[in-house]
Amino acid sequence: MTETKDLAALSVNAIRFLAIDAVEKAKSGHPGMPMAMAPLAYLLFREVLRHHPEDPLWPDRDRFVLSAGHGSMLLYAVLHLTGYDLPLEELQRFRQWGSKTPGHPEHGHTLGVEVTTGPLGQGISTAVGLALAEKKLALEFNRPGHTVVDHWTYVLASDGDLMEGVSGEASSLAGTWGLSKLIVFWDDNRISIDGPTDLAFTEDVLARYRAYGWQTLRVEDANDLSALQHAIRLAQLDERPTLIAVRSHIGYGSPKQDSHKAHGEPLGPEAVEATRKALGWPYPPFVVPEEVYRHMDMRPRGRALKEEWERRLEAYAKAYPDLYEELLRRLKGELPPLPETPPAFDKPVATRAASGRTLDEIAPRMPELLGGSADLTPSNNTQAKGMADFSRENPSGRYLHFGVREHAMGAILNGLNLHGGYRAYGGTFLVFSDYMRPALRLAALMGTPTVFVFTHDSIALGEDGPTHQPVEHLMALRAMPDLWVIRPADAHETFYAWQVALRRKEGPTALILTRQAVPLLSPEKAKGLLKGGYVLEEDEEPEGILVATGSEVHLALRAKALLNGKGRRVRVVSLPSWELFEAQPAEYREQVLPKGLPTVAVEAGASLGWERYAHRAVGLDRFGASAPYPEVYERLGFTPERVAEALEELL
Repeated sequence: MTETKDLAALSVNAIRFLAIDAVEKAKSGHPGMPMAMAPLAYLLFREVLRHHPEDPLWPDRDRFVLSAGHGSMLLYAVLHLTGYDLPLEELQRFRQWGSKTPGHPEHGHTLGVEVTTGPLGQGISTAVGLALAEKKLALEFNRPGHTVVDHWTYVLASDGDLMEGVSGEASSLAGTWGLSKLIVFWDDNRISIDGPTDLAFTEDVLARYRAYGWQTLRVEDANDLSALQHAIRLAQLDERPTLIAVRSHIGYGSPKQDSHKAHGEPLGPEAVEATRKALGWPYPPFVVPEEVYRHMDMRPRGRALKEEWERRLEAYAKAYPDLYEELLRRLKGELPPLPETPPAFDKPVATRAASGRTLDEIAPRMPELLGGSADLTPSNNTQAKGMADFSRENPSGRYLHFGVREHAMGAILNGLNLHGGYRAYGGTFLVFSDYMRPALRLAALMGTPTVFVFTHDSIALGEDGPTHQPVEHLMALRAMPDLWVIRPADAHETFYAWQVALRRKEGPTALILTRQAVPLLSPEKAKGLLKGGYVLEEDEEPEGILVATGSEVHLALRAKALLNGKGRRVRVVSLPSWELFEAQPAEYREQVLPKGLPTVAVEAGASLGWERYAHRAVGLDRFGASAPYPEVYERLGFTPERVAEALEELL
């Protein structure tokens, strides 16, 4: 027993000094948190987590989320020691170009990293989605005597994580939903960059979390492995999510302990030497005793855990072959057969309504589809027919009510999609995409196939006025790498936009939908959306081009009619998705938008950016106004006459 305790203490210090040495070598990083929370990392990865270093994507593994992503060396050190494919050379290349050890953890870049974290509050909020996916998947597939989905989500969060508003939004939902297999450790070190946390953070955090519906526990010393283990056991017995406050000391063992100076900069050679003496660590930088590697090697245990799960899965396959096949399909991310032709539309319809009709067709065929809205369900049209509400009392429901919590919704959707087994989408007004932009950005960084449904897409919102009328939002979303933005022009294009979004596996999609009804295009021509842009109508040997998106496509068609009346020959291009269009061969793009033809772009939003495709833009570079939308359009210059005039001037 004494030997085990000695090995535990040695291993904890190995984690600490790998972090210290990597930060020191990089001359950049955050040593303080890894030094304080090394005991917890040791306990979780050595004793608690069910994980498999040789198969980091094993579906029934426990998930660990380092929400305090600045402490990334804590995670890299423990992944290295427990046998993940993260050799010592990568720790020595911490924060360097091309290394597997970037400054903050990146999902898909480093094996063992579940979530891209860094912006505080995102990790814990995304973890709510991970825990929700486990809860629903277990309910859907487990059967008496056959448990094939059974894992936990553990989070290490900082003071800063719990200060950020998004964590409060998401934690409130976790309590409301009763996510009992979510356990969050709060690194209660009482230090922020500016100084003591009580400069700005004085509330009773545990009381706040109890009010959210969580169990709360406290561990008085982060170095007390027995107390940590006892708290984890209590957390696992409760029917609520649990927050465990762990009193720690940033920069533990160093001359900079309990100082903000231990947070975000190397300790410095003198302080490192003093820390080595204080903690009894006689080894040179990056040297770890072999007995620590043997003690920390989790590969044999990981193999045994996975083999035991595979035996259970084999028995499950014999007892429930249909469920087994369905579970495997969904874990692989394979789509079921989806409808290939749009629903029958016989009159002008808002694209938000067309989106709802499309979901009515898709949802019954796609049981993994989960949807929701930030308290705008009737406006977003995001609840498909027969999609029951999810709640603690009805956990089998597939529709999620997020309340007025756009930011948490985005993060939770990301977690659901990261987990596997589900495809999740959520809706709000386009103008409120600003409230969830960090989650949108992380979806793009992680390549998470989240579908963001943004309705009420322009000044056509009308009477609600400029506070609710998006102007700059389309261009702001298009500026985000790896986010596909699709603004369909009619009901049929909307159907195909959903096809694109659901078939995309390696990144998020934003669907931009109208509040007002728009005329119908030909279903055959609308299929051109699958290429991002296409020639909708044209005269023989056109002199110029009108290119537009969304509702303004119909404005372009009316302008074409005016120009035809004057003897002008015009092509109209629908360009619902720049990103999808850019993914097409250059030859196709040149055919649709030849550079030699005078081109005018038409979109009820910021004109900045349209110079990529057009010589002039009829756009909106001011805020909107409160009035019925036809009048707003007319007064702000979105008329066939103005569009026709703009192209005539070029011609």
